Amino acid sequence: MAQAAARKQKKRKKSVLKRIRQTRRRTEVNRANRSRVRTAIKKMRTAITAGDAAASQALLSLSMAAIDQAIRLGALKQNTGDRYKSRLTLAVNSLRAQTKA
Repeated sequence: MAQAAARKQKKRKKSVLKRIRQTRRRTEVNRANRSRVRTAIKKMRTAITAGDAAASQALLSLSMAAIDQAIRLGALKQNTGDRYKSRLTLAVNSLRAQTKA
């Protein structure tokens, strides 16, 4: 990202400075958790696209665990995580049905 030009800092209360530090820390943690989920989903989608039923089945549990962890930590909302899990499960089930047929 581009760096912003240095600005003159206003005087701030200690509590405001603390909230800024906390927000930055939480933002980094949430970004890492969402990134972990997105990476797991991408790996799973590539396995599904390749038609590898065994790999997609193995990656399903890892993806579900990453999504559940992100929900528990507050990086994702419950409905968002449920939607991701539902769509991934449907994709894996349809792939297994295709390979059996």
